[in-house]
Amino acid sequence: MSQCANKKRVLVIDDSEAIHTDFRRILNPEQRRGQDDLELLEEALFGPAPTRELAREEPEFEVDSAFQGQEGVAKIREAQTEGRPYELVFLDYRMPPGWNGAETLRRMRTVAPELRVVLCSAYSDYSWAELLREFSDLQLLKELRKPFNGQEVRQLALTLTTSQDGGPASGVSQ
Repeated sequence: MSQCANKKRVLVIDDSEAIHTDFRRILNPEQRRGQDDLELLEEALFGPAPTRELAREEPEFEVDSAFQGQEGVAKIREAQTEGRPYELVFLDYRMPPGWNGAETLRRMRTVAPELRVVLCSAYSDYSWAELLREFSDLQLLKELRKPFNGQEVRQLALTLTTSQDGGPASGVSQ
């Protein structure tokens, strides 16, 4: 089995390249740390840093990108067909000129009704109450306001992709 197959699959749907980069850095902390000469020397002298050891114990994420809602729904459909579905989607509310987050979520629910989604935005085009009335799935739908905190993003990803017994989150209420 490949290393990617062991990782939890996450899709980021956002029109900003910078947001995709942020999610990759947050969800894959080892990728954001290139070991330069000083870091290698520190590790040789003092051993591995505790944060690196913790990162190895935590699940790893395979982060995929879509820059518009239509592209995101197509990737979700393709992942389902391949038998490698996403466990979590971080979805932006606003993605001009295409579908907004609510329309993308409507379309996603027809393809993958049990997929967990975190809606992300600095704007309030829809109230949380409106979204919950339409989608009414508190276990599958969360909200994250931009600018977001890296620890909060990582904790959401860990919580929403892992059940209480440590297995996949599918169908598990929280």
